[in-house]
Amino acid sequence: MRFAALRAVQPLALPLAPILAVQGRGVRARTPRLPEAAGPDHGTAAGDGPVIRLAVLGDSTAAGVGAERHDQALPGRLAVALAAATGRPVAWRTAGRSGATARQVREEFAPGLAGAPADVVVILVGINDLLKLRPLRRWEQDVTELIAAVRAAGGPVPVLVAGMPHVHRFPSLPQPLRGVMGLRALAMDHAVRRVAARLPQVVHLRAAAPDLSDERLYAADRFHPSTEGYRLWAGQLAPAVAALVA
Repeated sequence: MRFAALRAVQPLALPLAPILAVQGRGVRARTPRLPEAAGPDHGTAAGDGPVIRLAVLGDSTAAGVGAERHDQALPGRLAVALAAATGRPVAWRTAGRSGATARQVREEFAPGLAGAPADVVVILVGINDLLKLRPLRRWEQDVTELIAAVRAAGGPVPVLVAGMPHVHRFPSLPQPLRGVMGLRALAMDHAVRRVAARLPQVVHLRAAAPDLSDERLYAADRFHPSTEGYRLWAGQLAPAVAALVA
C-alpha cells in the first residue's frame, strides 16, 4: 500500500476511538514493565583486521529491554553477527532509554557521538512515536533531524534506520487495536523509507516478521524481543550494516 493511501485510511479509525482507548488502557494495565538490560553498555566481538566501531542509539530495544545484559540484547548480538559477516572485530556501544521518541533520542544521545566517533550508526526508534500518535509528517521530520544530529556530532557516518516493528502481529495487542496500530506503523515505516531514499549513505531495513508461534522470541511482556528474538533480529540487520562498512 502506498504512503498516500496509508495516510488516507487513518481517519477511518476515528469511529473506533472509544474502543481503542479502552483496549489501550487494558493493555497498559496487563503488560509488565520490564527493566532495561544490565551490565556494560559497550563491548567487543572478535575478528581480524581493522576494528568496526558500531554505535546503537534508540528506545527500549537499544536499552536492551527483554534481555538481562546488553551483550544479550540487540547491540551485543548485532556486533557478533557483524563480526561474523565481515570477519573483522567490532567494538560496540549503545545508548538508549525506554519510552524515548525520535526527538528525545536526537536530544539525549546523538550528541554523545562527538566524543566517541563511530564507523556506522544503527537507529532504533518509532514505537513510542506510534504510541503517542505523532503526526506522520512530523515523524518524518523527526527522523530526518535525528540523522542530521548524528552526523553533526559524528561526521558523515553511514546510518541504518531499523524499520517499524510488525505491530499488526504483536501477540499482546487485541483487535481492532492491533490492526489500527499496525496500519499506522506501516505508514510510519513508509515515511522512514522516504527519508532514507533522499539521504546519502542512509539505509532503511524492516526485519522480517517473527514467528508468532515461537514463544522463545518474545520477552515476558509479549511485546519486546527476548534474547533469542534479539539474536534473530541482529542476524537480519547484519548484512545491511556490513554493506555500509565494506
